[in-house]
Amino acid sequence: MAEAATARRSRITPEREAELYTAVLDLLREVGYDALTMDAVAARTRSSKATLYRQWGGKPELVVKAVRHNKPGSLSEIDTGSLRGDLHALTLRSDDCQMEQNSALMRGLAMAVHDNPDLLRAFKEHLVEPEMEDFRRVLGRAIDRGEVRADNPAAAFIMHMMIGAFSARTLLDEQPPTQDFLLSYIDAVVLPALCAPPTA
Repeated sequence: MAEAATARRSRITPEREAELYTAVLDLLREVGYDALTMDAVAARTRSSKATLYRQWGGKPELVVKAVRHNKPGSLSEIDTGSLRGDLHALTLRSDDCQMEQNSALMRGLAMAVHDNPDLLRAFKEHLVEPEMEDFRRVLGRAIDRGEVRADNPAAAFIMHMMIGAFSARTLLDEQPPTQDFLLSYIDAVVLPALCAPPTA
């Protein structure tokens, strides 16, 4: 039974899957999460709802996987030989236009997550947890190189710092996040916190 289900789910080609994800993100930007329907996705992509439900199970997983697909690669693939290099390389994967679009998208999803337990579960499973694991690998390499102390309490908050800067840029400065802003933030805040010497 499991093999048959897997075979059914794998009928969509990678190209078709990418096309569907693009359409989902376009709809998400146009109408927001709550107003986005599987009917609208089916119509926009000329798919059947049965295909969409068979492949993704429902709207929460489809939306979150579309967002995940839109993100440029895995942080774990980056290994420049230094923590600063890795964090800068992560930032430079998206240009300023992409950051502005992603910021607006994530703000809308963050609001929807509070009222949708299924979306929150999918968000954590497919976005938050994989990225946290990626950051743990990057930090693990930095610890092995001696750049970060294994007992540095700031290490547990690296993702909070990075997401916080990305989100707060619009809230506090009324400007979208940019490469220059995030690179400066990494150098001024994240690296000093992670690479600080032991306190007395």
